[in-house]
Amino acid sequence: MNHEAHMEEAIALAKEAAETGEVPVGCVIVDGSGAVIGRGRNRREIDKQAAAHAEMIAIEEACHTLGDWRLQDCTLYVTLEPCPMCAGAIINARISKVFFGARDSSIGACGSVINLFMERFGHEPELVGGLLQETCGTLLSSFFKSLRES
Repeated sequence: MNHEAHMEEAIALAKEAAETGEVPVGCVIVDGSGAVIGRGRNRREIDKQAAAHAEMIAIEEACHTLGDWRLQDCTLYVTLEPCPMCAGAIINARISKVFFGARDSSIGACGSVINLFMERFGHEPELVGGLLQETCGTLLSSFFKSLRES
């Protein structure tokens, strides 16, 4: 599976989010064959919904695509370390692997603040942090810098 190509797709979604004034986070979920079954980007401001994170939207689309809430042979790629809400959804959906780009020192739930995947929830996804970290981090820092300047 081409992990970098899938993360590049998540980065493209993050850029779309930034263009609409959303925090630039994008997410892609692929099945065991490598086919994309779910896509999401942050939509909290547009939808006026606290839970409209990229991962939540991608998980919902992937479940709809497969016709099942269990995504056990799937891999999730996200540009920013998942928060506790998204990490919980990943656990509940039984996603097998998670790749993230940039760390989130304020609310990251995959090692930066806490690692929910190491707790005894009955499902422990494989976790890989730092995939295209520099690109993902630059996208986020540039977005927040432009907000501070305006």
